[in-house]
Amino acid sequence: YQRRVHGVPLVLHQLEALRQLGVRTIILAVAEEPGRIDSELQAWAAEAGIRLMISQEMQPLGTAGPLALVSKTLEQDSEPFFVFNSDVVCTYPLKEMLDFHTKHGREGSVLVTTVNDPSSFGVIAANAQNEVEIFAEKPETSPSNQINAGIYLFNKSVLKRISLQRTSLELEIFPQLCLERQLMAFSLEGFWMDIDDHEHYLSGHKLYMAAHPEKLYKPSEDVTVNGHVMVHESSVVSAGCFLGPNVVVGPNCRIEAGVRLRDCVLLSNTVVGERALVDKSIIGHRVNIGKWCHLTGMCVIGEDVLIKDELLLKGAKVLPHKEIKANVPQPEVIM
Repeated sequence: YQRRVHGVPLVLHQLEALRQLGVRTIILAVAEEPGRIDSELQAWAAEAGIRLMISQEMQPLGTAGPLALVSKTLEQDSEPFFVFNSDVVCTYPLKEMLDFHTKHGREGSVLVTTVNDPSSFGVIAANAQNEVEIFAEKPETSPSNQINAGIYLFNKSVLKRISLQRTSLELEIFPQLCLERQLMAFSLEGFWMDIDDHEHYLSGHKLYMAAHPEKLYKPSEDVTVNGHVMVHESSVVSAGCFLGPNVVVGPNCRIEAGVRLRDCVLLSNTVVGERALVDKSIIGHRVNIGKWCHLTGMCVIGEDVLIKDELLLKGAKVLPHKEIKANVPQPEVIM
């Protein structure tokens, strides 16, 4: 839930795509205390006219078990239902996928995308009729370069296959569906990213910006932009700054004079002091970066961190609520 894309929680991008399709009831399956999730997202749901339900599992249920936990709610009608992995950002072709699913009449549809190296994903091999013949989770030898993109559409009948216990869609349910020719592949046209680590988090923003040119920053004459840059409307960028490529500045940030930002994401309420450089790094909420600081080499800075003036941080991973008073010249975790 903490992951944000363009300053917005990733899950809200998914919920908004469902709202635009006309979905009016959404269930969030969580494995943690839902307090903060509940309050922030319920505010969005109330404004959007969405019935948002929180389902908390008291013990690990895998990727399929949470569906059994909410089966009574799902079975209140006969309409198919979407299932999302919460760390996926893409173009969300939900209307097209729904049309595809309705037309073929099988029990399930899985969104698939093509990658160069499928070894870290669930790999899918489908025939010319889009029937999934092989679903292999992270195989040593891949039968294709098409992978599971983490969005599914099921008929309610799939719930009969799932018990209220730890169960895996990928390892148990999908292979059953494949054997019965009940799983179909819908190919994604557009960008896709699984935001599961820091590199992918930055890459996902890069792809998101390329797909949404209407949201790109339009600088004043005294700010230089190179490539794709997004700056939240509540943030301030001072004269003499050079931004880009691939920069996202979240809400209520202040970028002071002469700052250089490239290949980085700043979340909210962060200050970057004069003449500082932030390169290939992720900066959390309420961070204060001092004047003339250099942050490079995939720094990841937690919430409420103060970095004193004129410091070099290279590959530093800084936990929340810290004060950095000395250089960190090589990758190090600051606890």
